[in-house]
Amino acid sequence: MPTITLTAGPIARARNGVIGRDGTLPWRLKTDLANFRAVTMGKPVIMGRKTWDSLPKKPLVGRTNIVLSRDGSFEPAGCVVCEDFTEAVAIAREQAEEDGAREVCVIGGASLFALALAKAGRIYLTEIDAEIDGDVTLAPIDEGRWTEVSAKAYPAGDGDDYPFTVRVLERR
Repeated sequence: MPTITLTAGPIARARNGVIGRDGTLPWRLKTDLANFRAVTMGKPVIMGRKTWDSLPKKPLVGRTNIVLSRDGSFEPAGCVVCEDFTEAVAIAREQAEEDGAREVCVIGGASLFALALAKAGRIYLTEIDAEIDGDVTLAPIDEGRWTEVSAKAYPAGDGDDYPFTVRVLERR
């Protein structure tokens, strides 16, 4: 049986740690959204209720959507609802195995990233080359625990507000 890796991300953050503002992304990065889709397609994704609410189209097509919520009456179509992160990861791993996927992706928000970073084997991290105002930040990542296995810089292209770098980090 292949190992299924828990990943943190894809996560996009500004230089000052901002990952969100007013329940949405405080930037437009069309190129990074394409990367997000490519990385997560065919894999179970775990997200919090606020991240689910922020999605422009629900559910994310081609992925099992697992949403953490403490609201027992929350039952949207197209997703699996859990109250516990450990349960969500267990369900996602089972689904990944069924689907032949090698990863489970935690896609937000900040509190779930914190839980995932403690257990993840890989981080997909988009670093936006800007200081951006926001009300949700990602705690600093202790990069001494990680090895960068790839990095690709993108200039601000058509549909991108800022230049950014997509990095992949693996746990040491």
